[in-house]
Amino acid sequence: MSHRTALLFSGQGAQAVGMGKDLAANFSNAAALFQQADATLDMELSKTMFEGPAEQLTQTAVCQPALYVHGLAILALLKEKVPNFTFHATAGLSLGEFTAHAAAGTFDFTSGLKLVMQRAQFMQEACEGTSGTMAAIIGASEEQVRALAATADVDVANFNSPGQIVISGEKEKILHAISIAKDHGARKAIELTVAGAFHSRLMQPAREQLGLVLAETMLTMPRVPVISNINARPTSSTEEIRSALADQVTGSVRWTETIEYLIDQEKCTRFLELGPGGVIAGLVNRIRKGTEVISISDKASFETAVGLLQQD
Repeated sequence: MSHRTALLFSGQGAQAVGMGKDLAANFSNAAALFQQADATLDMELSKTMFEGPAEQLTQTAVCQPALYVHGLAILALLKEKVPNFTFHATAGLSLGEFTAHAAAGTFDFTSGLKLVMQRAQFMQEACEGTSGTMAAIIGASEEQVRALAATADVDVANFNSPGQIVISGEKEKILHAISIAKDHGARKAIELTVAGAFHSRLMQPAREQLGLVLAETMLTMPRVPVISNINARPTSSTEEIRSALADQVTGSVRWTETIEYLIDQEKCTRFLELGPGGVIAGLVNRIRKGTEVISISDKASFETAVGLLQQD
C-alpha cells in the first residue's frame, strides 16, 4: 500500500534522560549530529540528554534544543537506512514546529538550532520575569474552556485533543480557574509542572525578541507543507512563516485542527512521531481514532519502523 506520510515532532515536556544515547552509540550519523549541536551551542547538550540530571534537561534552554536535535537525528537515520523514504507534510507541537521546518528545508540544521536556542532563552527569561503556570482541563468542550479562560482572565494555550485543553497565565488566576473548572463542564483540572505560562500573554517579551531574530534569519519555502500551530494551515510565504513562528510563543497551539488538516486536506494516511515519549501518538489517536502512528524514539523503535517502511 502506498502511504502519504506526515512527520510529527515533539514539544517541550516530552524530553527524557537517555534520549538519543543508544542512537549515538549505534549510528555514526546520529553521533555526528549530536557532536555538531554541542559545537554549535558550545555546551555539553548531548551529555545532558544522555546522562541528565533530569532537572537540568527539563530547563527550557536545554530541553528545547535537545528535542530539536533528537528529532532531526532520527530523520537523518531514516533517510540513511530507507533510501526511498519520502514524506508529504510535517508539523510539530510548539517547539516541534521549528523541527518540522528544519525537516522540510525552511532553514538548515545549524540555523534552526541557533533559532531554537534563542527562542528557549527568551522564553526562560520571560518565565523568570513572571509568576505563571499552566493547567490541563479535562473533559470540557472548547466553548466551555474558552468561557472558563475568559472568566479567570487567562489564555487558552493548547487544543491538544478533544477533551484535553490547556490554559495558561498568572499562577493565582490559573489556581482560581482550577477551582471553578467543574462549573464550566470540566471533569477535572490539573496544574502542570512547567517553568511558566507558555503560549500566553506572559510570553510577550519572548515573542517580541524572537520576532526580531526571525526577521534577520534567512528562510526558504519548505519542500513540503508545514502546518503551523497558530492557524492549523500551511504557510504560503517566508514572511508568513516568520509571523507564525513568532506568534505561536503567545498564541494557542491548535493541534487538534492541525492533525485534522493533515488527514482531511493533505490526505495523510500514516504519521511518524519523531521524538521521545509517544505523547503525540496518544493525542492523534484521540483526535482521529484508528489513525496509524509509528513512534520512533530509540534504537529498538527505529529498527521496527525501518522494517515497516522498507515494506512500502
